[in-house]
Amino acid sequence: MAVLEIDGLPFHVQRLSPADGRPPAATLVLVHGLLTDSLASYYFTVGPALAAAGVEVLMYDQRGHGRSGRPRTGYQLERFVADLAALLDRSVPVGPVHLVGNSFGGTVAYGLAEQRPDRVASILAIESEPASPAWATKLDGILRRAETELVKAGTLAWVAAKRGAHTARLARSAGRLLAATSLARDIPASRLPGDERLAAISCPVLAVYGADSDLAEQAVWLAGLLPYCRTAFVPGQEHSVLVEAPETVLELTVDWLREQGVVLRGAAACGLQRSAR
Repeated sequence: MAVLEIDGLPFHVQRLSPADGRPPAATLVLVHGLLTDSLASYYFTVGPALAAAGVEVLMYDQRGHGRSGRPRTGYQLERFVADLAALLDRSVPVGPVHLVGNSFGGTVAYGLAEQRPDRVASILAIESEPASPAWATKLDGILRRAETELVKAGTLAWVAAKRGAHTARLARSAGRLLAATSLARDIPASRLPGDERLAAISCPVLAVYGADSDLAEQAVWLAGLLPYCRTAFVPGQEHSVLVEAPETVLELTVDWLREQGVVLRGAAACGLQRSAR
């Protein structure tokens, strides 16, 4: 574990290097989602296997999440994007990197590609979308409901009964985050780039959706908006693709990196699915 201070705020960072000691084939930065998410979602799914394939894997807890600092205010999307840019400048001082973003983490990745195209080689966005007025309106509704419901004992008991004790603990932690910060009001008030700015994103993008997810219907729009975007659908999945179908995400990520010219280690890459089990 490492702690990196960015703009006076401590960030919990984990770096996984290739175990064989050889230089990494590329740098892959994994960006997690909001509220119930943290770098643990990657650490316990695809992160170690990707490092075993010869990639330098960088994961971090976003502001307010996991073991990173939790300021009272300052949760607009642009602050999250600035955090990622600063992390790259401090930890990967040369060249572009490949980004994997889960849910809100993908929105952050799109934001960085729009603002700092020199730093982004490609994006793999899992169940995510770029920031837009529709996105801000949707997040406003979701966060306001969460702010109200996740402090209720009845809601947490329902989550425990339906989703298990671990998910209930995550929900309780998310409720505390919302109660202690201005996140629920800051996210919808974020600066939005506009379609013309998003259409200027020049890096390759793979947008991965659960086939049964509400977000899947935006695939045609996104592919028409971004000049170098294609989509993939994971059958039988809704929003929690990363956690519920990690082997599929791993396979998609490996194939995507190879498409981008990243030369992965032969033996390690062939054993990726086994190592994820």
